[in-house]
Amino acid sequence: MINKFLVVGVGCFWCAEAVFQRLRGVEKVESGYAGGHVDNPTYQQVCTGKTGHAEVVKITYNESEISAENILEVFFAVHDPTTLNRQGEDVGEQYRSVIYYTDEEQKATAESLIQKLTEEKFFDAPIVTQLLPFKNFFPAEEYHHDYYGNHPQQEYCSITIPPKLEKLEKLFKQRLK
Repeated sequence: MINKFLVVGVGCFWCAEAVFQRLRGVEKVESGYAGGHVDNPTYQQVCTGKTGHAEVVKITYNESEISAENILEVFFAVHDPTTLNRQGEDVGEQYRSVIYYTDEEQKATAESLIQKLTEEKFFDAPIVTQLLPFKNFFPAEEYHHDYYGNHPQQEYCSITIPPKLEKLEKLFKQRLK
């Protein structure tokens, strides 16, 4: 078993965690913060938009079961990579679309996929997803972990996450656990 990880931001980490933990070959999905200049930031600090961090998930995956490309295909399908610093009602730099690659292969895969989606005019607007080298990851507070699993009736969760899961089921059924 070869485990690797990829860190991505698709807006709210509750949404991202709910999506990626359903993929076969994904061993662990952890909500957290990355890309900023503050060590060990809190949720309250990140929400101010002044730490430089994005809400992200760290996806640990078994490379013999799922590839970075498979994960990134889901990444681009379940959020809008054409909106700068925004996903739906979540607005601010902390909700940016971002991929933090951990090696050159992940970087090349992401670049290739972005180029393909752009050439195919898959989206109506240009992709604004940031592609950056991984530098740091700070786990979110414990109450954020498996938030949707623990709070499916919470208003934000019950409105925002089910459409993403339905899209995941429709487009990637063969990749689900």
